[in-house]
This record gives sequence, C-alpha cells and structure tokens, in this order.
Amino acid sequence: MIEVKNVTKSFGDLTVLKDFSVDFNQEGVTVLLGPSGTGKSTLLRCINGLETIDGGDIIVNGLSVKEKKNLRQIRLDCGMVFQRTVLFPHLNVMQNLTMSPIKLLKMNKKEAEEKAVLYLKKVGLESKAKAMHNELSGGEQQRIAIARALMMNPKALLLDEVTSALDPEMTSEVLKILETLAQEGVCMLCVTHEMQFAKHVASRIIFMDKGIAAADETAENFFSVVRKENERIAKFLQFIGE
Repeated sequence: MIEVKNVTKSFGDLTVLKDFSVDFNQEGVTVLLGPSGTGKSTLLRCINGLETIDGGDIIVNGLSVKEKKNLRQIRLDCGMVFQRTVLFPHLNVMQNLTMSPIKLLKMNKKEAEEKAVLYLKKVGLESKAKAMHNELSGGEQQRIAIARALMMNPKALLLDEVTSALDPEMTSEVLKILETLAQEGVCMLCVTHEMQFAKHVASRIIFMDKGIAAADETAENFFSVVRKENERIAKFLQFIGE
C-alpha cells in the first residue's frame, strides 16, 4: 500500500532520512522505534504529505506524494493522529467527528452521526458526544482523535507518539483502544516508545537510527534475537527501561 523509495529529507544541514526505502502493506501493526531525531515522525509526515521530500518518492496506493493533486486522496487513505490532539474548540465531539465526512466524503448528516455513535462506542466515549474539548481529559481527546481519523475510512492509520503527552493512566486508556483496533485488523504505522505495546501488538518493528532502517524484523524476532545480537539496539532498549 505504501512504498517509500530512496527517500532523502533534510532540515538545513541535518539529514534525517538518508536514501530510505521500505514498503508497508495493509496488514498488521508496524512500530517505528529509535532515538529522537532519527526521522520516525518525519517519515510519517512525509507519507501524509505534510513534509516535502528532497529526493526519492513515496507512493500511496499508486499515487506519488510529489504530485500536489494527489495529496487529498493520500490524506484520506492515511489518517493521521498526532502527539497533541487538536479538536476544533468551537465544535462539540459529535460535530468534530462528522464535519469532515460530511464535507469531504459527501456523507449525509444522519449517516455521519450514526457512524460517529458507532466509533464513540468503540473508543468507550459514547456519553461524550455533546462534550466540548475543554470538558475532556487528554486521554479522552486522543481517543476522540482516533475515532475522528477512523470516520474517514482510512486504509491505514499513522500514529505519531499519541501517548507521549499523557500520564500513565491516560496512556493505558489509549493503548487499549489501539490494541482493540489491531485485533480488528486495522492497519497501523506507529511511532512510540511504549515497549509493552510494541511487544504485544506490533507484527513488525523497524528500528531507525541516523536516518536509516537499522533493523526491520518481526516483533518476536526483534525482542528475542535482534536485541541480543545488535549492541546498538540492546543499548537503546536498556536506556528506555525495557
């Protein structure tokens, strides 16, 4: 579904992706691991067309991100949830969920609201349909953001450190939702430092270091074999307390 072909991306003198190539299909959960500054979040933003690439190409369902005319469809296909959720403050939860499907997918209001109720149930927040953003906890806002992304029928979810700003209890709430979605077959590409989530939910681990994929393994192999054989990965896992 997503083909990253020899992509290079720099910010000034700092090159964060170096001739980077990887393919993602529509099955399973891929977790991107690695120290800060190694291009993990940048890769997601490049896939979604939020950052331009300096070299190479990214193809999403046959469409190149280098063509501006393709970005609308690419962003529909790849729903993105960020570190810090930004709900429209003047709209309640139901309106936040239904606005884009009505405007972009031309869904009628009744259908959109019925679908929103289903996704609110899925993330355990059906009672918050009329709530405003300032009436929601951080964990609830992230769960709403996930529901909002799913409302657009994406072929993949791009999740950029969605629990990094949350306390442990809120983090647990969000990870449970992601685990449920994974069990239901939702394709996800996640940047995270939550190792238990990576161990138990991911089907694939890509370890990024200095702008390249230093390892690309099944989760089982990564945590049982690669960590013992690769000193750099072993140090990283030890540093983050895994």
